[in-house]
Amino acid sequence: MRTRLGYGKAEPMLDGSVRKHLDPMLDRLGRKLARAGVGANAVTVAGLLFGLFAAGLIAGQFYLAGGVFIVVSRLCDGLDGAVARATRKTDFGGFLDIVLDFVFYGAVPLGFILADPQANGLAGGLLLFSFYVNGSSFLAYAIMAEKRSMTTEVRGEKSLFFTTGLAEATETIAVFLAFCLFPAAFPVLAALFAGICLYTALSRIMLARRHFIERQ
Repeated sequence: MRTRLGYGKAEPMLDGSVRKHLDPMLDRLGRKLARAGVGANAVTVAGLLFGLFAAGLIAGQFYLAGGVFIVVSRLCDGLDGAVARATRKTDFGGFLDIVLDFVFYGAVPLGFILADPQANGLAGGLLLFSFYVNGSSFLAYAIMAEKRSMTTEVRGEKSLFFTTGLAEATETIAVFLAFCLFPAAFPVLAALFAGICLYTALSRIMLARRHFIERQ
């Protein structure tokens, strides 16, 4: 028996509302790509390549161009799921998507560190640390949730259990674009967002304590 889990009022800042408006458009485009023979995994890999190109541009201090390719990369990240829904979803596709997402999220801060190590190194390192902590809490929760046959569709149908928080995909992309628009403010913005990511991880730990202890 699988248990459906909801989150009540535990909503992030942007991600839920943006997805409600963006997902229908992505689904239509995903169906067109599927009919053209484009596979979901190919879109996932293309999204990563665009993201790495964005990080390279940022490292070369071409910040606005980097921001453009960040947007292109994340549109691909939304499209791969739409293509999969229009064709056939696989566990490998879900695995590939999450792994390459983490590669992208690490590459962009690294690009800013390489662009100006003296100014951005400390804040960039803190941000990468917060991503590591937040990502590990997300994946560990998903593993424990699957073990207990828990399900949720709070962000639609996913390949793994999805817990919400203050720092989700839309919030992260918005911050990345702010970095590109105001590169001199990277140290301050990165430190602030690192705090948000660490808070999200802490809230997920508290959520895990409540749900997993109750179910033992």
